[in-house]
Amino acid sequence: MSVQFIYASGPAACGAADVTVVFVTKDELKQSGAAGQKWVHPQLDEALRQHVAKELFRGEPKETLVMPTLGLLPESHVLFVGITAKDKMTTDSLRDAAAVAAKAATRLKAAAVKQLLPAAVLGGSGTGVGASAGASTFTVKQAAQAMTDGYALGLFVRKTAKKADAKRQSTVASVTFTPAQPLKAAEASNVEAQWKDGIHRGVVFAESVRYARDITNLPGNNLTPQKLAEEAEALAQKYNLDYEIFDEVAAAEEGMGGLLGVGQGSIHPPRMVVIHYEGAPGDDEKWGLIGKGITFDTGGICIKPKVGMEEMISDMGGAATVLGVVRILGELRPAMNAVIVIPTAENMPSDRAFKPGDVLTMMNGTTVEIVNTDAEGRLVLADGLTTALRRGATKLIDVATLTGAVLVALGDVATGSVTNDEPLHQQVIAASQLTGERIWPLPAFPEFRRQLDSDAADMKNGGSRYGAASIAGLFIGAFTEEKPWVHLDVAGTAWLERDKVWEVKGATGVMVRTLGELFTQ
Repeated sequence: MSVQFIYASGPAACGAADVTVVFVTKDELKQSGAAGQKWVHPQLDEALRQHVAKELFRGEPKETLVMPTLGLLPESHVLFVGITAKDKMTTDSLRDAAAVAAKAATRLKAAAVKQLLPAAVLGGSGTGVGASAGASTFTVKQAAQAMTDGYALGLFVRKTAKKADAKRQSTVASVTFTPAQPLKAAEASNVEAQWKDGIHRGVVFAESVRYARDITNLPGNNLTPQKLAEEAEALAQKYNLDYEIFDEVAAAEEGMGGLLGVGQGSIHPPRMVVIHYEGAPGDDEKWGLIGKGITFDTGGICIKPKVGMEEMISDMGGAATVLGVVRILGELRPAMNAVIVIPTAENMPSDRAFKPGDVLTMMNGTTVEIVNTDAEGRLVLADGLTTALRRGATKLIDVATLTGAVLVALGDVATGSVTNDEPLHQQVIAASQLTGERIWPLPAFPEFRRQLDSDAADMKNGGSRYGAASIAGLFIGAFTEEKPWVHLDVAGTAWLERDKVWEVKGATGVMVRTLGELFTQ
């Protein structure tokens, strides 16, 4: 990331800036004594009040007002950004406000941004460091991380093959956070330490999300299973992590029938990638993290409609997520153990492709009747779970762009989840609440599991289209060997048709930050 994030103890410690950003609330603007409220400069403050009086600016969350300073301040512009009241402020609202500010600064062609920090993100005078002034929902460090996240992700621009791509990149080179009002001497050093820690963590998380987005956005001709395996290998080498890569011959020796069956129709053979992270030697607990890596999905013999098929470059979004998590682990080095598994293949129709009616023998010996070749992700994930379990995983999380059904149920607003262990599930959800990445539980009723009963094999790879997101998750759950497990279906959230506040059209890198929080808390 080319943007530098800095904490300065006061305005005097800030360097030159092009834009000053000020967060304002509706309550501040409505106060009867608002005429005495100070924000940046008496004349500019009065201009703000005039805008409010004319209802040109209301201070609604994510609303912006840009004012030229006309030489009254060293900065050329002041940017006012609406945010929730301090007693309702959350990491989500801070992240949103920062992302909005980042986009507005980009439109102003700013190179240096100075962000004035309200008391609510500095511990508040007399409240002690570690809690916000009006809400107990976040710490100072979490506020710093959320705002850094918001700026970094708000400044993200998708890389493309366009000749004019360079012109689309943001001009912002630095963001300096500084208190809007001087801190007490007793608080200043602790606040600074927490802000610097939060900035560092926010940069690592945001860079990892951007990394996952960039990989997912690669066209299918530039990201085959072999190339995805090479990317994983390079990442493991960068952080000095052990890794294994199984080619089609090694996969056959291991009995990875699901992976090989899905990949046999393509000229680009499948790979199984395993990365080992050992941050707590001697600890028997080991996370198994499995990411679906279908580098392109035509649907195979059950070919998809042509409309929108170009978006199937995102069917390896789960793999990109877990690689983003590897990056967080490599940077922050938490005291935990994990085995990260990426089953990667290309699902293509050909004279060699697997067919409806085929029976595959999975890595753990389970036989599966194929009723839909477009239900391929669950097949490669099943072998991925077995691979993780054979390497000592004691609890499992899989991430996959698995079903269109979850998109029907939850749109692009939330990730669907299925689990066999509610305590583990709640851990994942708690982590997601810090990141603004919503997770919604899907039912795991036995009636859904019975949809997978087969007359020709131990089970089949699909059932009714009603409840299909749960049914698909329960197929994967059949390969957990009763270990605690959470399935995250990101088919609706890994790829967007339109920009959101801190997410952009295309790949989102969803769940990188949630799993990063889970593993580094």
